[in-house]
Amino acid sequence: MIAMPLGLSIYLTRKFKQGWRLFWIGAATLIFSQVLHIPFNALVSPVFSRFGFIALPVVLQNVIISGFFGLSAGLFEELSRFGMYRWWAKDARSWGKGLLAGAGHGGSEAIILGLLVLYGYIQMLIVRGMDISTRVSPDQVELAKAQIQAYWAAPWYLTMLGAVERLFTIPLHLACSVLVVQALIRKKFWWVGLAILFHALADGVAVFVSQRGFSALAIEGIIGIFGIVSVVIVFVLRKPESITEPISTPILTPEFKPKQLKETLENLDQTRFQ
Repeated sequence: MIAMPLGLSIYLTRKFKQGWRLFWIGAATLIFSQVLHIPFNALVSPVFSRFGFIALPVVLQNVIISGFFGLSAGLFEELSRFGMYRWWAKDARSWGKGLLAGAGHGGSEAIILGLLVLYGYIQMLIVRGMDISTRVSPDQVELAKAQIQAYWAAPWYLTMLGAVERLFTIPLHLACSVLVVQALIRKKFWWVGLAILFHALADGVAVFVSQRGFSALAIEGIIGIFGIVSVVIVFVLRKPESITEPISTPILTPEFKPKQLKETLENLDQTRFQ
């Protein structure tokens, strides 16, 4: 989860001969969007839990909830991405630079989640051989032991699902970044709307299948489909990078023509060759 985005960004910076500026701009944009997005979701979530959709079938309730939160993710992240291109990364008007900004956006998310996973792993290593009763209240001891045992008993392939999910979601950020940059290149804002809808659909479907009790492998498989579609979008919109070389303007100098002087006695007296 940490190595993949770093490796991708190293490859892109070398391929397009760019620095890490756009990567960090994309990363800052992700953080900015989540500063707004997470409080918004926290503010709206009690509305759904308090009022609910009592008169509606459970499946329809799941569709409405997953669609709403998917759309909120698409709006906050893609509008933030558009603002990034419009007012910050004003020089990012190409396919390659869009990929670099997208790598920063999706890559920073993967790195943050990877660090959280690493922190949890270190915590589990610490408590593995510890008397847990000294750390939690007596009524929570058995629950804590069960959680620790379940953590270490998980099959190895399940422990890799976080990395697999990032492998599928980073292309989604690349695709959305390339879609949004089209709005600036082609001067048509509907490209931003297309990125919002694609992002909302991917997040909404992921929320819906998790609500419906799909297995972890099935959920990652569905996310993988969106990852494949994202790769297709990236390559469909691919355009060769324009190479701008400085135009050398030749310096025109007038042809030197010695001035003809009439030889006189006065001219000869003024020279040092006498």
